[in-house]
Amino acid sequence: MTRYGYFLSSEEYDPASLIKQAKMAEQAGFEALWISDHFHPWLDEQGNSSFVWSVIGAISQVTDLPVTTAVTCPTTRIHPAIIAQAAATAGLLTGGRFNLGVGTGEALNEHVTGQPWPAAEVRREMLEEAVDVIRALFAGGQVTHHGQHYTVETARLYSRPAQPPPIYVSGFGEQSAVLAARIGDGYICIGPEGDLVKRFRDQGGGAKPVQGGLKGCWAPDAAQARATLRQLWPSDFIPGESAQLLPTPRHFSQLAPLVSDDLVTAPAGPDPKPYLEALSSFEQAGFDEVYLQQVGGNLEGAFEFFATQVLPRARGN
Repeated sequence: MTRYGYFLSSEEYDPASLIKQAKMAEQAGFEALWISDHFHPWLDEQGNSSFVWSVIGAISQVTDLPVTTAVTCPTTRIHPAIIAQAAATAGLLTGGRFNLGVGTGEALNEHVTGQPWPAAEVRREMLEEAVDVIRALFAGGQVTHHGQHYTVETARLYSRPAQPPPIYVSGFGEQSAVLAARIGDGYICIGPEGDLVKRFRDQGGGAKPVQGGLKGCWAPDAAQARATLRQLWPSDFIPGESAQLLPTPRHFSQLAPLVSDDLVTAPAGPDPKPYLEALSSFEQAGFDEVYLQQVGGNLEGAFEFFATQVLPRARGN
């Protein structure tokens, strides 16, 4: 049976709101949490971008829900050895209920230290080596590593959980799905891409968990909800590789006018039917877990809606 979780947006909400939403999600009947890891928001209008590891520490003290980063890039902005330490600490604080979701990242977040933004094939190489470094440190011994992209000198994690956090690998193309099957304990894919799920499973992913996520905007008025989605998240509806390549929120703002109302296909408004259809599309595509994000505030109304109108019906209750 598909598990339904809630997606905490570090780009749209400040840390206190993220912690509040984590508690509200548990009370509403969600079974797990996603949280995004960004240095910048996609747009200035979103207005936030807190340090995810601090927020995870706070969340771990107010809810028992499992947490997955969706996703962390362990390649340029932060060295994989530091990500390993952060993830191990998160594993301890959550009592073993933490998954490290990783991906090749976006220039939007990763260019800030001044390093060049590599081509896609190089980013995949870097991610694979980074995961090797993280797993070696999770094992608990002293690690020295001199690789193509990373150096680690006599490093050891002293604070780490008995079981290392699972590593879920994000990917939105066929080559990334194959990489996730080879090196990941699970697979993350935003859209209900059944072909990519099949490729992941056929290439070695087998029965490993597959997670996906979608945005929605509950509001009393459907037209206003769609307008809010278009205002705050046009980047979700821009096709192509811009999400990986553009370096600043200003660049995404320049593309936002190209997103017409008919391109905004996420669930919006007070009718549960579009939400149920969207969740069903993930289930039909072979996803094991789906994470729903509320866009645009209205949190009390949204969580009541999810708790009474969406989750029970999605579960067949």
